Amino acid sequence: MKGDIGVIGLAVMGQNLILNMNDKGFKVVAFNRTTSKVDDFLNGPAKNTHVIGAHSLQELVEKLESPRKIMLMVRAGAVVDEFIEHLLPLLDKGDIIIDGGNANYPDSTRRTRELAEKGIRFVGAGVSGGEEGARNGPSIMPGGNEEAWPYVKPILQAIAAKTPAGEPCCDWVGRDGAGHFVKMVHNGIEYGDMQLICEAYQFMKDGLGLSYDEMHEIFKLWNTTELDSYLIQITTDILGFKDENGEPLVEKILDTAGQKGTGKWTGINALDLGIPLTLISEAVFARCVSSFKAQRVEAAKLFESRISPIEGSKTEWVEALREALLASKIISYAQGFMLIREASEVNDWALNYGNTALLWREGCIIRSAFLGNIRDAYEANPDLVFLGGDDYFRRILENCLPAWRKVVAKSIEAGIPMPCMASAITFLDGYTSARLPANLLQAQRDYFGAHTYERTDKPRGEFFHTNWTGTGGDTASTTYDV
Repeated sequence: MKGDIGVIGLAVMGQNLILNMNDKGFKVVAFNRTTSKVDDFLNGPAKNTHVIGAHSLQELVEKLESPRKIMLMVRAGAVVDEFIEHLLPLLDKGDIIIDGGNANYPDSTRRTRELAEKGIRFVGAGVSGGEEGARNGPSIMPGGNEEAWPYVKPILQAIAAKTPAGEPCCDWVGRDGAGHFVKMVHNGIEYGDMQLICEAYQFMKDGLGLSYDEMHEIFKLWNTTELDSYLIQITTDILGFKDENGEPLVEKILDTAGQKGTGKWTGINALDLGIPLTLISEAVFARCVSSFKAQRVEAAKLFESRISPIEGSKTEWVEALREALLASKIISYAQGFMLIREASEVNDWALNYGNTALLWREGCIIRSAFLGNIRDAYEANPDLVFLGGDDYFRRILENCLPAWRKVVAKSIEAGIPMPCMASAITFLDGYTSARLPANLLQAQRDYFGAHTYERTDKPRGEFFHTNWTGTGGDTASTTYDV
């Protein structure tokens, strides 16, 4: 009997996905470029399963039912293209290649189109949830050639995480690179969520002087509120974890954060599409600042940097901080969905935003309780532009606003860096302002560059230029080509 699907790449994610597929009754053919890992896997984690080993791509292809379905769980970029190039001569028209790595979405768009011309159906599937998710049920975001979906749907939905109502956190996202774009934004929101939690942690530790045991209990309590999420849960565990000396392990971890690029891609795409993804961008920059460890140590001496203790009721401050964290988190998701909406319209993907929220409800790193509320918001109003326009989220933002302002202002006063919470509230203030000082900015642009401006007392679309100095002339920059 031949295999239902082949998986290339036996790092932890690949192995766990294979074991997940096996548990769900699918026969999987496993291959790795270093073929000794195939034997190690079959004699180790896959022992006593129905997993089949292959020691060459030719053998892999021969052991699969048609149309063949082959999932790549290898490093994003050139390695994916190399495997595709080696597979192509071995495949027949109608066969399917699935890239389950963290691909940059333009690569998935290119691969979908190039392979379609060769008769091969390509799926770019974002997979989130880490090692645990891969083994027990990840969030999966497939896009690419929709002709492939009926063939891969039974497998991908079977292994995906399920909501409490039993809905799979996997559904077709859209054509070309849509799946990997949505996964990219997921990762960007992940950057924002993690940085927001770190800011709350520093406020409690350095501002309020709370112990790790106290912070552990606070996060544990927060996880029973609207903040209920995977990241709050694991932060609770981390803050309570003691090393071999009975001391908090996290306190001994060097404060330099790494990154693999998906947060940066999210920010770059936001700039390209003109979407103010301020919070996620600040989260990326916060990691960049953290990497300057040696420079920061020297700068701290120059500026005698210190954090002032925060006075007042610690209980009240902790509750204010919870509200600030919740409101900021909503802004992070709101900006992420603004970016997804714009990309969908520009690329004609026709994405279902409520469905996207469902994909993240379980299994992935940013899974949280209020993703169900996001889905409800978009189901009630598919044309919702800003998440804060939904009644449920608007009420939360309005109710949290006083505490949010108090926390951000006190952080700045005390010297606690809070780039993401501050950028979130600044975004909301700007987005909800009927009038901004951009009138002055546009006058400046017209003054030095003759870029023209519109007037409040004239119809939109009518542009004017002023000779501000008397010597600048009447020609606007928009009226000539150089």
